[in-house]
Amino acid sequence: MTVRRLPLTPLFVAVPLATVAVFALTSQWLVPDAARQDILTGVTAPGTPGHLFGTDQNGRDIASLAIAGARSALAGPLVIAFGSMLIGLLLGTLAGYRGGWVDLMLSKYADLLLALPTTLIALVIAGVVDGGYWVTVAVLMMLFSPTDIRMVRGAVIAQASRPYVESARALGLSHRRIMFRHIVPNVMPVAVTTMLLNIAFALVSMSALSFLGLGVGPGEPDWGRQLSDARDLIGRNWGSAVVPGVLIIVTASSINLLGDWLQERFEQRGRGR
Repeated sequence: MTVRRLPLTPLFVAVPLATVAVFALTSQWLVPDAARQDILTGVTAPGTPGHLFGTDQNGRDIASLAIAGARSALAGPLVIAFGSMLIGLLLGTLAGYRGGWVDLMLSKYADLLLALPTTLIALVIAGVVDGGYWVTVAVLMMLFSPTDIRMVRGAVIAQASRPYVESARALGLSHRRIMFRHIVPNVMPVAVTTMLLNIAFALVSMSALSFLGLGVGPGEPDWGRQLSDARDLIGRNWGSAVVPGVLIIVTASSINLLGDWLQERFEQRGRGR
């Protein structure tokens, strides 16, 4: 009798990802007063009664802010990665299947955006238009899409020569039907794994922009904003910097590990076929 081993990577990353997801979905009920200031309390050290990781300069509880900040930490990156995946599926499929000048134009478009420093461009655009959180999300979505376009394009080119595509052409099916009903389902594993990696990259980018003062508004719970506020508090409350920093690292690393594991699984399944 063969004993089937449980996959260790999903089990390992499930706990932190599930915890952050619960915080993001229920923070308005778990910590409804996370942003409430208590100037009289001021900065307190970790272990203060009622404040596990202390408070910041405005008397706000560090743990409550971290829980509430999970919403902005996940919402934007999820939208960025999902939107980028949709753009990549559309343009990458067109480039890989149609070829010719369509492929050339879309490939040059992707190369141009890939040559740009993502965080710097987002910083400049968001600063110039005085945009908020969702403007930053939209900018990063466009800047993240070239990676998806190139990955999907390569997968579509590999699929376009397969017998099932030739059979569909012989049956007289339209190009649109062949692309989006037959080829796209077979390149979805590539799109999904790339999307997961983009979530991790977007989380770090959004946190960096919040650290620099863009993204969420002043006083709103956000891990990057917490790190920025903690620069002057480390000597009095180390928890103000450690808590959001650890959350960013653990969440991004867990998503990366899950994406790598899924990619390996899809590759093994492909070789098995």
